[in-house]
Amino acid sequence: MKKTVVFGFLGNKLDAMGGFNLQKRMGRWRPTVGLCSQPDLPVDRLELLHHPRDAQLAGRIAGDIAEGSPITEVRCHELALSDPWDFEEVYTRLRDFSLDYEFDIDREDYFVHITTGTHVVQICWFLLSEAHYFPGRLIQTMPRRIGEEGEGTSARPAGFVDVIDLDLSRYDQIAQRFRREQADAISRLKSGIATKNAAFNIMIEQIGRVAGRSRAPMLLTGPTGAGKSFLARRIFELKQERQKLKGPFVEVNCATLRGDSAMSSLFGHVKGAFTGAQNERTGLLRSAHGGVLFLDEIGELGTDEQAMLLKAIEDKRFPPFGGDSEVESNFQLIAGTNRELRERIREGRFRADLYARINLWTFSLPALAERPEDIPPNLDYELARHARDYGVQVRFNVEARRRYLDFACSRESLWPGNFRELTSSVTRMATLATGGRITEADVAEEIERLHAAWSEAPKLPGIVESMLDKEISGELDLFDRSQLETVLQTCHRSKSLSDAGRILFARSRQRKKQANDADRLRKYLLRFGLDWETVQEMNTCRAQSPPFMAGSARHSLTGAEGAPHCVEESPSFSLG
Repeated sequence: MKKTVVFGFLGNKLDAMGGFNLQKRMGRWRPTVGLCSQPDLPVDRLELLHHPRDAQLAGRIAGDIAEGSPITEVRCHELALSDPWDFEEVYTRLRDFSLDYEFDIDREDYFVHITTGTHVVQICWFLLSEAHYFPGRLIQTMPRRIGEEGEGTSARPAGFVDVIDLDLSRYDQIAQRFRREQADAISRLKSGIATKNAAFNIMIEQIGRVAGRSRAPMLLTGPTGAGKSFLARRIFELKQERQKLKGPFVEVNCATLRGDSAMSSLFGHVKGAFTGAQNERTGLLRSAHGGVLFLDEIGELGTDEQAMLLKAIEDKRFPPFGGDSEVESNFQLIAGTNRELRERIREGRFRADLYARINLWTFSLPALAERPEDIPPNLDYELARHARDYGVQVRFNVEARRRYLDFACSRESLWPGNFRELTSSVTRMATLATGGRITEADVAEEIERLHAAWSEAPKLPGIVESMLDKEISGELDLFDRSQLETVLQTCHRSKSLSDAGRILFARSRQRKKQANDADRLRKYLLRFGLDWETVQEMNTCRAQSPPFMAGSARHSLTGAEGAPHCVEESPSFSLG
C-alpha cells in the first residue's frame, strides 16, 4: 500500500495550546496533532513547515505526535517568511519548496493541510495544489463539540478531517451549474433565439468564452445587417453581468466621421484646437473608460485616426486633438466591418499594425441567406419584439406563416439587408395586419414588395454588355448570359470578392470544410476575361456617370481615349 504523506504549516497559536504542561496539551484540540490521530487516515509522514523562531514549538509538537501516533514520522522544515501575509513571498517560497522536494507518486499519496497558517498561505496551498506543483489533495481538520460521538474524555481530542477534492467535475451540482451558466451566456448572446446553424452556434460559444476571459480587442466581420452591432451590445451586457466591466457601452459608426470632426469625436479636443472649438470636448474614447467602445465600420476610419487609435489601444493613453498632454482611457475595443481589411491594407487605406492589433479575436458573422434554417426562430423573435415595442400581439395564420417561410428560406430570397431587412419585413406585415392576424394576402403583398425592392436595387440594364466586348457578349448563350448577369449584379452590391463569393456559393460552401468562395468566383470571372478590380472599376464609373439610357450598350471596356465607359446604377431601394 502507498504511504500517506501530509504537508502543513505549524500553527503557532492553535498548536501551541496548553503550553509546556503535557496534561493540558493532551486535553486540548490541536490541528496538527489531531491530524495525526485519525484512525481512518493514518499519517505515515508529516512534512512540518515552520519559522525558525518556532523550532522549539515544532519539536514539542513532534514529540506529542510520536507519543500518540508512533507510526508517524515527523520531518521539520524551517521556512523563514519575513511577511506571511505577502502573497508574492509566500507563493514563491512554497513554489521553490515544491521544486526541491522529491515526490514519489508511485509509492506515496500526498495531502496538504490547510487548517494552519495565514489566509495567504491557505490560498497559495490551493493554487499550488490545483496546478499540481504539490501533487495531492487538500485536507482540513476541525474539532468536535463536547459530547460528540468519538470524542471521549479519556482520549486526546482528535477532531475530524475532511478531504477537499479539487476536481470540480466530480461535483454534480457544481458541474450542472457551470453548464447551465454557460448555456445562459450563449442564450444571452443570441437573445434567446434558438438558432440551428451549427457553425454559428460554435462561433457564439467561442465568443462567450472569450468575453468571459479576455479584455483584448475583438473584430466582428460580416455583411451589413448581419447583426454586428446587436452582438457587440450583447457581449457588453454579458461582461457587465459577470462584473468584468463598470463603464458604459459607447457605439459609433466610423463611416460618419470625417476630417477634424473625426479626431474630435473620437479623441476629444482642447479649447481652441480649431475654429469653433470654444470649449473642451471629452471624446468617445474617454467616455468609454471602463466599458466597451464599439467602432462599427472601422474600415472607413481615416489613417490618421487609425494611428491614434492604435496608440490608445496599446498605451491606454493619447493626446486630445490640439493638445500636448495625454489623457487616460481604459476600454475594451470591439470593432465591426463589412470590408475585407486585408484588401484595404493592400490599397494603403488601412494600417497593417492596427489590423494586427485588433485581429486577435476575429469572428465572421454569416449573412441571413447562409442561415435559412435560422429564419423561423428569428421570425418568432421579431414578432415578440414587435409586441414588446408596440404593445400589440400579432400572429400568423398557419398558411400565411408557411407561405412566408417557404419564400424566405428559398433560393430566390436574396436578403441583401440581412437581419435588418427581415426585421423591416416583419414590422411591415405586423403593422398592416388586421385584428392581430397576418393573412396570406398580407404575406403575398410583402413578397411582392420584396421582389420589387430586390429587382430594383442591384439590377442594371445591359450590365453584361457594359463589361464585355460586343463580339464576346454576342456569342453568349442565353443560359450563360443569365448566369453571368447574376454574378455581376452580386459583385456590384458586394464590398469584396469574398463577400460576393459567400453570397453566390452560400449553399455549397456549407458542405465544405474549407470555403474557397473567392477563388471560385475569381476563376469564373477569368473565363470571360474579367477580374474583380475591373468589375469594381466599372461599378465606380457607373455611380459617377450621367444617367444610363436604356438600350445604350457598351461594346468595349475603354473609349476612344482609353477612359473606361461608365454606366450609372439604378437608385438603390433601402429597406430600413
